[in-house]
Amino acid sequence: MSQYASQWNAAGAQAQARSEATLARIAAMRELEERAAQASFKSKPQFEKRGQLLPRERVGLLLDAGAPWLALCSLAGYMQDSTDPARSVPGGGMIAGIGFVSGVRCMVVASDSGIEAGAIQEKGLDKILRVQEIALQNKLPFIHLVESAGANLMRYRVEGFVLGGGLFRNLARLSAAGIPVITVQHGSGTAGGAYMPGLSDVVIMVQGRSRAFLAGPPLLKAATGEIASEEELGGAQMHTSISGLGEHLAQDDRQALAMARDVVDRLSQWKCHETHSQKAQYAHQEIANPPLLNAEDLLGLMPAHHREPVDMREIIARLVDGSELLEFKPGYGAATVCVQADIGGHAIGIISNNGPIDVAGANKATHFIQWMCQLGQPIIYLQNTTGFMVGKDSEQGGMIKHGSKMIQAVTNASVPQITIQCGASFGAGNYGMCGRGYAPRFLFSWPGAKTAVMGGEQAARTMQIVSEAALARKGLAPDPEQSQQQFEQIVAMFEAQADVFYTSGLLLDDGVIDPRDTREVLAFCLDTMAQAAQRSLRPMQFGVARM
Repeated sequence: MSQYASQWNAAGAQAQARSEATLARIAAMRELEERAAQASFKSKPQFEKRGQLLPRERVGLLLDAGAPWLALCSLAGYMQDSTDPARSVPGGGMIAGIGFVSGVRCMVVASDSGIEAGAIQEKGLDKILRVQEIALQNKLPFIHLVESAGANLMRYRVEGFVLGGGLFRNLARLSAAGIPVITVQHGSGTAGGAYMPGLSDVVIMVQGRSRAFLAGPPLLKAATGEIASEEELGGAQMHTSISGLGEHLAQDDRQALAMARDVVDRLSQWKCHETHSQKAQYAHQEIANPPLLNAEDLLGLMPAHHREPVDMREIIARLVDGSELLEFKPGYGAATVCVQADIGGHAIGIISNNGPIDVAGANKATHFIQWMCQLGQPIIYLQNTTGFMVGKDSEQGGMIKHGSKMIQAVTNASVPQITIQCGASFGAGNYGMCGRGYAPRFLFSWPGAKTAVMGGEQAARTMQIVSEAALARKGLAPDPEQSQQQFEQIVAMFEAQADVFYTSGLLLDDGVIDPRDTREVLAFCLDTMAQAAQRSLRPMQFGVARM
């Protein structure tokens, strides 16, 4: 492999303007993340009065000090709970991510009970289903810090109740696969929420605070007329001494988290050999063999508008070890970039776009995907495409069948795939470049990324042509003012839905990341997948049953 010779002028006016725009988007993203933290923090007086820790304090005590933490889906629910961007609180009412507990890489999920008492939000359900799937794919012990008011009956939707069963199904799948499921019951778990500890392998409860029952006192009285206290129905003392739902009884949150760490510490077979990049991340050191080109340049390389060109090799060279890469078929299908390189010592293949995917590019990518599968090397997709090439020559050249071959290769690839949406992700290009619908192991977005079936102006112009043709068939002329108004409305609708904060709020990615963190995020994910390949599970026909 050879070192990439950059042609980028990082000090130029274009780079500076792009950098300022990217930094503004990063600041907006951090403000949204902080909004969720502050909304939860407002409950601190009540938590302190009850002798409890806030959810983020719980997560912090559970995790190993100084170890890396990869937050997931932090913008979940943004613009789904409110039509006012200034009032929408992201996060889906829970905290989730991959971190280290007693030296073991785990999936950690915590109810954000500082917000609406931890009631499960619509996108919060989607979020936990997604991270459960990540845990299953990557053989990660699943640790759940539970304190939830359950479903919000004031916002009841029948589909939420029905699809919510998937949460419990996934707990059973994890356990049956041989993946430990550990729950710390910090507070209430009512009705369906009671099955969170019920479907766990080990449960830790907190004296005087934990509650788990199928029907709380109000529902019990309404349904049967029976009167019973919360402690009698589902208190920690009762469950750890009478029902057997809990294995360990803690006096407070701190002791419960210490117990959880002890339980994980006994998972000796889960402490896989650490890769060099993991050790470096653990110590907050640079991952081995860093790029020779500055990661700060990533702020200014990606344009704010997809019509401006960018050479994605410049971005690749700032992500890979030693800025060294081996380009695959560089002279064929040049708008589709295929590269072999290393990240954190992991041999990988990278596919990216310097323009639309044409016939040659689709064939090149298909060949490259199959080559990576033969080598057993993960594939990373850096999306920056307006889609597959259109036009008479492209159609006659067989764009549909060649694009379909690429999609088939992506769909059936036998190696793990990771996607980063760097810029545009339009049309079937989203499919061919392993978008969310193609189940990459991980998918993250940059702050300026846009996702849509097509660009807003293109969509509006298409509809304008269709409308004018329909009027012409009726012998009518279009109203210029009405036509322009419709054009602007369509553009605004497409632009709003293409925005990365909106799509991330819909769980169409696993989170928005600072471009400068991309190398570390990729190295972390590659380490996670490599450890999963090393871990030997002991699957069972059924999960561990409560006894």
